[in-house]
Amino acid sequence: MRYDADTIDAYMNAIPKDRAEGINQLRETIKNNLPEGFKETFLYSMITYTIPLETYPKGYHVTPDTPLTLMAIASQKQTTNVYHFPMYQNIEISNWFHESYKKLFNRKPNMGKSCIRFKTIDDNVLKIIGELSQKVTVQQYIETYEDRLKK
Repeated sequence: MRYDADTIDAYMNAIPKDRAEGINQLRETIKNNLPEGFKETFLYSMITYTIPLETYPKGYHVTPDTPLTLMAIASQKQTTNVYHFPMYQNIEISNWFHESYKKLFNRKPNMGKSCIRFKTIDDNVLKIIGELSQKVTVQQYIETYEDRLKK
């Protein structure tokens, strides 16, 4: 679902109030757990965590003036979604996530390749997203991204 927003503050003011608290908790969890070098910004109508162009000047290969996105958070119609792009590039991260999710929630996650959908944000969601946020450093993501471009 798209909101009329072009900044994080405008986005937070536009989303339903019952989602704002959970999204703020996700934001803090991600920021507290991401390895050094990622930056919170607003791209693609979502709150995103990117490698700044100062660090990786090549940017996203389709639009080189756009920073390379690692993660994003979006308020959709019925869920809060967390996107973690390395998850569909790295089988070890994907396997870790599915196993950890099953242990925490006793069910399979509601997700696409990189999109994880949550109806509510609770301590278990914050725990697994915090751990997921720690899985890839800036350098690892750049290396994986560039390797994928070569294929």
